[in-house]
Amino acid sequence: MPPHLTGVPQCHLGDTLGFITMDLLTAVCCAIAVLLVTTTVALLGAAHHLGLLYQLFHKVEPKSPRHGGELVADVLKAHGVRFVFTLAGGHISPILVAAEKVGIRVVDTRHEATAVFAADAVSRLSGRIGVAVVTAGPGVTNAVTAIKNAQMAESPLLLIGGAAASLQKGRGALQDIDQLSLFRTLCKACVSVPTVRQIVPTLRRAIATAQSGTPGPVFVELPIDVLYPFHVVEKEVGGPKNTRGLRGKLVQWYLQNYVRNLFAGAWESQDFTPLPVKVPLGSEDEVQRCAELVSRATKPLVLVGSQAMLPPTPAEELRDSLEALGIPCYLGGAARGLLPPDSPLLFRHNRRDALRDADLVLLAGSVCDFRLSYGRLFARGAVVVAVNRDRAQLLRNADVFWKPRLAVRGDAASFVVGLARKLKGFSSDHNPVSILGSPKLTIFGAGVLPTREKAATPTSQHLNPMDLLYRMDALLPPDSLLVADGGDFVGTAAYIARPRRPLSWLDPGAFGTLGVGGGFALGAKLCRPEAEVWIIYGDGSLGYSLMEFDTFVRHKTPVIALVGNDACWSQIAREQVAMLGSNVACGLEFVGE
Repeated sequence: MPPHLTGVPQCHLGDTLGFITMDLLTAVCCAIAVLLVTTTVALLGAAHHLGLLYQLFHKVEPKSPRHGGELVADVLKAHGVRFVFTLAGGHISPILVAAEKVGIRVVDTRHEATAVFAADAVSRLSGRIGVAVVTAGPGVTNAVTAIKNAQMAESPLLLIGGAAASLQKGRGALQDIDQLSLFRTLCKACVSVPTVRQIVPTLRRAIATAQSGTPGPVFVELPIDVLYPFHVVEKEVGGPKNTRGLRGKLVQWYLQNYVRNLFAGAWESQDFTPLPVKVPLGSEDEVQRCAELVSRATKPLVLVGSQAMLPPTPAEELRDSLEALGIPCYLGGAARGLLPPDSPLLFRHNRRDALRDADLVLLAGSVCDFRLSYGRLFARGAVVVAVNRDRAQLLRNADVFWKPRLAVRGDAASFVVGLARKLKGFSSDHNPVSILGSPKLTIFGAGVLPTREKAATPTSQHLNPMDLLYRMDALLPPDSLLVADGGDFVGTAAYIARPRRPLSWLDPGAFGTLGVGGGFALGAKLCRPEAEVWIIYGDGSLGYSLMEFDTFVRHKTPVIALVGNDACWSQIAREQVAMLGSNVACGLEFVGE
């Protein structure tokens, strides 16, 4: 067609078609490049996920008889672990056998909760990580209450749980449940180990996490296929050797590659030594500010809580610092026994009156929860200095009933030691009578006369429990250690019994768990074989750990049990009957009658 009829020059039409062709070609090339890159990235991602890239550079040793349990034992040994508490199960057998071979004492109990309680006691008394190893499923669930107790008591503890093979999770394997979900709100860290090579670094991080900051429990899940030797795992998980069809061969390759990836680099040299533990400390400025407040106080008082007994400050150094300050003290929880029973600084009774009379209160690891009436006990205008590693505990109920003049997020024991150095030469001139305004409130005898009178009152039948506990206290040797497990009877014992030295009193802590007695006593006796270990039981709480007397015999850990046998859940019945007029579900039978 002639150009004058089309209106478009022929040369311009050719150029346009050329540009369109080039643009199309460029777009196609770009699309192909993007596709290639995407495919390559996807293939590399799949290769990484399947462990193919790692296997290119790290050796797999199919004929090695070694197993993951040996790595667990080596890590524990390097961290100074002397005891592993457990109840046997096939998922965890390699750990127990390996631990015994490297010289770690394996102590088997009759219930998993007891194993955790025993590990908790070891942690509190030794300053090292306590370790419990439980089998998959029911073994793990049986440990939940004890782990929650350790969390609230701020005990650094490692719980190792067996588990189904990672490849079999969610497929109906024996005792397979979602174990990590159980512990996410209870532990500082929860992790499952996917390969043998990750056992060592995972355990090292977990132990450091448990001991750092505000201590607490951690949970490490070790699936069965990272614990047993290659040939065992290959037989159980690796699939059949001969298959037919493309689908069968792909499944066979996947399973065999899965097993090889589990063990790739498993036996290469690794660092087993402990990672640094991070402990928050108060600043020099905060110590100085506290020193100035204390120096101006006329009726100061110190409340020492369990947290003050945590490492790194030795109990003896903390005791010396309290004595150097010369300020009257109340000791709670694990801090009982920190000062000698006859110390003129030690107050044991009438704490409510003492707090209302004090013009300065130093909370050294103590918390304003139900134990201090949520902070409602301080006198109006009293200066309160709170020191705690945990921010939430430090300011518990501070916006409601009390307000600290100085709140220090740091280690309580280190803070007290620093305070004593700042106030070197300072000593409170005020004797207990003038400080607390009542002649009844003097040293450890505060409030004792009324209880002595009650102890001397004859009973119509059975024994007077107060008289019995006074007699027990008179018998306690200097190396005794008391374990408290109960309600009414134990509450009375806490009022009367006087721990003889630091770290010689174990109670559950803020969670108030019944059933700690057997485990706590077991761990205590193993840590301190020379100590005379007493368990103070209520007849209700005794039932939780009665079967552990078999454990005491088998492991040659003799303890003494004193049972308050009143045939009742008395702590509950007292208020239930008064308020609701019924004793339902509170009555028991007298043990041994």
